[in-house]
Amino acid sequence: MKVFVTGVNGQLGHDVMNSLYYAEIDAIGSDIKESYSGVQDGSPACTMPYIGLDLTDEEKTRKIITEEGINAIIHCAAWTAVDAAEEPENQAIVEKINGEVPGVLARIMKERDGKMLYLSTDYVFSGEGTEPWSPDETNFSPINFYGKTKLMGEERIREVLEKYFIVRIAWVFGLNGKNFIKTMLKVGKSHEEVRVVNDQIGNPTYTLDLAELLVDMICTEKYGNYHATNEGDYISWYDFTKEIYRQAGLKTKVIPVSTEEYGLSKAKRPKNSRLDKKKLRQQGFVPLPDWKNALSRYLEALPEEEGGKGFSPCRSCFG
Repeated sequence: MKVFVTGVNGQLGHDVMNSLYYAEIDAIGSDIKESYSGVQDGSPACTMPYIGLDLTDEEKTRKIITEEGINAIIHCAAWTAVDAAEEPENQAIVEKINGEVPGVLARIMKERDGKMLYLSTDYVFSGEGTEPWSPDETNFSPINFYGKTKLMGEERIREVLEKYFIVRIAWVFGLNGKNFIKTMLKVGKSHEEVRVVNDQIGNPTYTLDLAELLVDMICTEKYGNYHATNEGDYISWYDFTKEIYRQAGLKTKVIPVSTEEYGLSKAKRPKNSRLDKKKLRQQGFVPLPDWKNALSRYLEALPEEEGGKGFSPCRSCFG
């Protein structure tokens, strides 16, 4: 099997490349920039084969995948700027990247009798209620443009390909790029108190743990829809921030507020991001570790200048 990974300059794609390397699986990474521009942490992802590619160019994408003999795709690339997706001037490209490109990749894999793993999101659901969403739920009602386009991507894949994995995730954090933890650490060092919403509920997802699951999954034929976040109790962003500061040794006061009181987001956010992950065990996959454990390992690996402990200078130390 030869795997093509998109979005390797981002949080997840970087760790997926590392996990493929450790699993001794032939892989090529890609992103829109001409050369790899992710975190330079000394891990294999920094030096593995890389191709600069605009995935909206269907002809070039098909040519590269064909010439490289690709028979599996892990599609991590996406437009993830949720608020910016609400801007009318951005919506055509957001729809193309999130909604149309997955269908193009699915058609190419169909032609090659290959398989595809697509990273989706809790945002495809309405975000209402308190029950965890089933991976095979069919009642979709995304509440913002980002969610609508990610759902479109799912639908395009299901329309043309049988050999697919759709894995929905939420609250993602990794070493490569920006995320909630890095933001809270920065704010916590410069402010005595911080306001954080306490009525949006879900679980975080550490890219290091998720990447290992995705590599295990792509090596099987257990196709279908899945949910994957770190295990542990469902929490709010307020709960998450409290634990971040506790583990980081920060004394910053965390003030819980409602989504309405916070009121800074252009795009609506789901209040119920609980994802039911039982299907992972049912299909023989190993669930992700508890989120508190994931946070601890993340803070150890995060460089000191970003608020971590800097114990691990490179990703490979946790491979």
